[in-house]
Amino acid sequence: MPPNWDDLRVFLALAREGSLTGAARRLGAGVATVSRRIERFEAALGVPLFLRHQSGYSLTDQGLALLPRAEAAEEALAGLRQEAGEQDQIRGHVRIASIESLITPLLIPALAPLLAAHPGLDVEILFSTQAVNLHRHDADLALRMLRPDHGHLRVRQLVVMGFGLYGPPDGARPRRQVSWPEHLSLGTVLAWSRAFAGPDTPRFAVNTLEAQIKAVGQGLGVAVLPHFLARPAGLTLIAARLPDGGAMERPVFMVSHADLAGSRRVAAVAEVITDAITARRGEFGAGG
Repeated sequence: MPPNWDDLRVFLALAREGSLTGAARRLGAGVATVSRRIERFEAALGVPLFLRHQSGYSLTDQGLALLPRAEAAEEALAGLRQEAGEQDQIRGHVRIASIESLITPLLIPALAPLLAAHPGLDVEILFSTQAVNLHRHDADLALRMLRPDHGHLRVRQLVVMGFGLYGPPDGARPRRQVSWPEHLSLGTVLAWSRAFAGPDTPRFAVNTLEAQIKAVGQGLGVAVLPHFLARPAGLTLIAARLPDGGAMERPVFMVSHADLAGSRRVAAVAEVITDAITARRGEFGAGG
């Protein structure tokens, strides 16, 4: 009968320990099991491997001759297991183009466990008010508020981000408007801000949400901000809808190039980000 290669472990354990008891302890098996498997291995190979003494077991000449090959097989199997484990690792570089508001509260906490589990994975997060070109591979994944209307892309809507007009925590409503600098890509949010301002309303413009939230918190003015950021900052919701009753909402899309559909690294990063955002979907509305 052909040898059972799992018995190779038993052969090596007995050769190293020199007794059935020691081999059984090393393998976490019973003495009778070790004895039976050694007999089975010898029968399969057709040669005696051990001399039985009152004090224990010693290798025969045939056993000594086979020992280096058995150790080489053990080493090869260990290498195979290591290589298999490395293949399970996610490696490579993933570039994400993101909306600023999602980076600190959502993306970084979501990516931390993935990066800890896969030290060979590199992630780069880019923030710009302008959409990146996935066809030029400016990024592997993009979080956008506008659905792309052309190209070989995979698009998934993750959440609808709600906005409101917020003032300082004490409920005051300063006259000054805190907003973004004038930029074509920020037209929607700037239009919402203007809807609450008069022709002579003073402005304070800054191009980061963190600074806008800080400015409102210190009483510098009021601002149109995402609910899920303004609410935890303790700001006061003044209006959840525009003066004409219109909603202040923007969808958030996960976009990737279809050519990367089979990439494990991109799929892993996309999955943890998607899960993190959709798990907190309820925080994006005015009701919290």
